Amino acid sequence: MSKKKKSSYAAAGVDIDEMMSALTSVKRMVKKTNTKGVLSDIGSFGGLFAAPGKDMALVASADGVGTKLNVAVMAKKHDTVGQDLINHCVNDILVQGARPLFFLDYLGTSKLKGKVFEDVIKGLCKACKENGCALLGGETAEMPGLYPKGEYDLVGTIVGVVEKKKIITGKAIRPNDVIIGLPATGLQTNGFSLARKVIFDKMKLKIKSKFPGSKKTVAEVLLDTHKSFLHPVSAVMKKVNIRGMAHITGGGLIDNVPRSLPKGTKAVFEASAWTVPNVFKVIEKEGRVDHMEMFRVFNMGIGFVIVVRPKDANATVDILHKNKCRGARIIGHIEKGSGVKILK
Repeated sequence: MSKKKKSSYAAAGVDIDEMMSALTSVKRMVKKTNTKGVLSDIGSFGGLFAAPGKDMALVASADGVGTKLNVAVMAKKHDTVGQDLINHCVNDILVQGARPLFFLDYLGTSKLKGKVFEDVIKGLCKACKENGCALLGGETAEMPGLYPKGEYDLVGTIVGVVEKKKIITGKAIRPNDVIIGLPATGLQTNGFSLARKVIFDKMKLKIKSKFPGSKKTVAEVLLDTHKSFLHPVSAVMKKVNIRGMAHITGGGLIDNVPRSLPKGTKAVFEASAWTVPNVFKVIEKEGRVDHMEMFRVFNMGIGFVIVVRPKDANATVDILHKNKCRGARIIGHIEKGSGVKILK
């Protein structure tokens, strides 16, 4: 029997239960700040706000790249983290059917390095162009007393728009509906505290080491860019009545999908329907991470899910395949109940 110590997200410094508990406690306070324009509750993927004009709504979301930035610093590669941030935020508001309008970024650091700053902005601009989103402005701050030397933080806010009659809330989801999974590109931007603990602390790998079971280096595997699903999903929205969607970020399938489910429904996933990428298998095995913990921390190869009526499932997959999302497939269905069930 192996004597290797088991790993968990909490042991790596991130307590999901504590975070969910805190979110529940602040919801009441946040709700008291609502004005007439607010159209959604805290906890949705994007915050809905009525736009000028009776037919449109603004959708806003804020996020950060997280400790993936530590890997970028180790690898001295900063031209992809901006793409990570933009694409993550685009996907968040896409869940409600919105297209992005503009983005505001914040970069905080101990001491600004021109080349690093330029590379980060280059990534932001690249992703904005690809998503039809304007980089409207932002803030860059040097705070040597706050940030460790050589490190920085990158966060931002996106604002998009959607016709009120086309807002996708998930309330239309019904038992027997079909769940379609869109493949992720590696870890994307979540679970890096645990991934780094296993890969660098337990496995003792270096940033330029070959990643086990791969021709790529550790840096290349971990810095795979977070994928935007805007274009393939927009193609589906033009032809299919989507019941609901979810962006699979922190919390994985287990915590993200229920955010889009109406009461009385449960998402059931067939884990055998897709191949879990090698990076997750290595982290689970070498870190001795519990299998269900993996599904709660990481995306496990599924970056986005779409829920449609059974009659629309095959057409949805075909549209996705035709729009550069070849790995999209049916991965589950909706039942009566609550939460998420993952079948092996």
